[in-house]
Amino acid sequence: MSSQQSTSSSGQESRGALSQKGIDRIVKEVHHELVMLPFYGVFDNLAYQVSPDGTVTLMGQVANPTLKSDAENAVKHIEGVERVVNNIEVLPTSPNDDRIRRAVYRAIYGNEVLSQYQLRAVPPIHIIVKNGNVTLEGVVSRPMDKQIAEMQAKSVPGVFSVTDNLQVENPKG
Repeated sequence: MSSQQSTSSSGQESRGALSQKGIDRIVKEVHHELVMLPFYGVFDNLAYQVSPDGTVTLMGQVANPTLKSDAENAVKHIEGVERVVNNIEVLPTSPNDDRIRRAVYRAIYGNEVLSQYQLRAVPPIHIIVKNGNVTLEGVVSRPMDKQIAEMQAKSVPGVFSVTDNLQVENPKG
């Protein structure tokens, strides 16, 4: 899950604008609310941005249509949030994409090196599949893990392309 903070372009805050401390608090609470969503999983990618005017913009892709509204409902009650812009994309339902999701999941999390990531409450490698195209989102510990995840996804029959957006926690490792 990724977040961005918008800050005011001028040195002065407009009336009603949140302080940096207020923005940081909202970022932390939005993150908490989103990871606690009951149906948020490895086949979803949620990102958000908090603006000084209290607007939270939700972005990303979800496989389950109810997750889009659940995410909005979870963050709109947070103190300091004035408005929620929900730009989350609901991925099209497709038996082929569902098959690819399962196969990529098995290829990545069944790999001896990457299986450690499966043990976390929310596995950090998110697999987004749209019309046979796979995007990997999330965070891994080492550059080698990023490379292995991409190779494993590319090895799945029926995958047209793989976009690797994985970030490395410790780039020197």
